[in-house]
Order: sequence, then C-alpha cells, then structure tokens
Amino acid sequence: MSNTLPLTELFASSKGATYQCDTTNRIIIQFGDARVSLRISDFLTFKKRVDSVDIHTMIFNTDDAYDVEVIDAPRTDHLFVLSLCDLIALRDLLAGTRFVLDLNTLLNERIYSSLVY
Repeated sequence: MSNTLPLTELFASSKGATYQCDTTNRIIIQFGDARVSLRISDFLTFKKRVDSVDIHTMIFNTDDAYDVEVIDAPRTDHLFVLSLCDLIALRDLLAGTRFVLDLNTLLNERIYSSLVY
C-alpha cells in the first residue's frame, strides 16, 4: 500500500496502529507485519469476528488446536494467525479504534446539532 495517501492515526498500541484515510474512506490496520485496508463496514465485521473468539477456551484447553486462531479480514486475501497474546493485543487495538470512531461521531453530532437552530 502506498504511503502517499493522507492518513490520520486513530489509535496505536505497542503491537500496532490504525489509521483513517479520508480519500478512500477506509480504516488501515497495521498489526505486526500485516497491513490491511478495510471499509468501515468490513472493519466492524472484522472486529466482531475477533471479539467472537472464546479466549477462555484458548487459555484452558491444552489441545494444540487451541494454540492459535486464524481469522480472515473481510474482502481481502489476508489471514491473521494469532496466538493468545496476539489476539488480546488485536482486540485492544480494534476496541481502541472503535472507541475513537464512536467518540468522533458523537462530537460531530453534538457540534453540528448545536450550530443548527
């Protein structure tokens, strides 16, 4: 992905960051070595997929099948292969991003509704 588009950082953590591109109306997720660009609706779908993973089962199940979780990003060919720690870090990144998006929406609604009489 080209870095020539103007990107606004939404949220960052020690494992990654998310950016908003106003030109393409996309959220860019930079997590580890992965970088994916998602529409807002696809971002929300991806967040639901990540949030739906049962962390409790991953922690307490000793079977090797529960050591990693594979989650695909919607409308991309990218698969995230996540360990338990990576999954928790990605959840944190996506939750922080969602909070910033919700806060921005709330502020815009309040500011613009007060300007309209």
